[in-house]
Amino acid sequence: MVRGVFVTGTDTGVGKTVVSAALMHRYRHQFELRYWKPIQTGIEQDDDTETVRTLGCCQPGEILDEGVRLERPVSPHLAARLAGTTIHLQSLADLVLAGDPSVRWIVEGAGGVLVPVSDSETMIDLMGLLGLPILVVARASLGTINHTLLTLEALRRRSLDVAGVVMAGEGDRENRLAVERYGNVAVLGDLPRLQGPTGTELAAWAEASLDPQGRLVEWLG
Repeated sequence: MVRGVFVTGTDTGVGKTVVSAALMHRYRHQFELRYWKPIQTGIEQDDDTETVRTLGCCQPGEILDEGVRLERPVSPHLAARLAGTTIHLQSLADLVLAGDPSVRWIVEGAGGVLVPVSDSETMIDLMGLLGLPILVVARASLGTINHTLLTLEALRRRSLDVAGVVMAGEGDRENRLAVERYGNVAVLGDLPRLQGPTGTELAAWAEASLDPQGRLVEWLG
């Protein structure tokens, strides 16, 4: 059985990687954490694993740098097709399903929940295979209510547990309240715009403002 949280987003570039690094800071003192990005596209331009390694101030044992690594910065199904390969989600999931049960995983998805990874599977199918609760990263700006509620609905239709939401960008109190009310979900933090943050700056935000009530502990424990 694998334990931890799966970090997804309402779209690409929303802040999943920064939130994943923040989670390493926030909970490494309570759990043995390990970060994993199962599928990474555009690897030559944007290496999320390396970003988390740096921003999360991670030690070698806190990173699993295995999985699908594709060159083109496009959707996984297209990047795989252009590379002449096919992504097999069960093979990916097997990398962690039989691992050390004491480890708590911070798994970061690629794009949103319904991004296709092959002709027959989407990212939400990987979430189902791993069985982890989902942490949704959403924009704080106009339009986020619809995008976030649609994401939550898709997750719940698959009977996946939603651990909470983190909203990224300039804070908007009304958007936050609407997401919590209509999505029946807790917003666990408001990640501000951090221009080129350092690991120290991100750690300070995580300790002070990410999940201050410790709601994720029950999911990680």
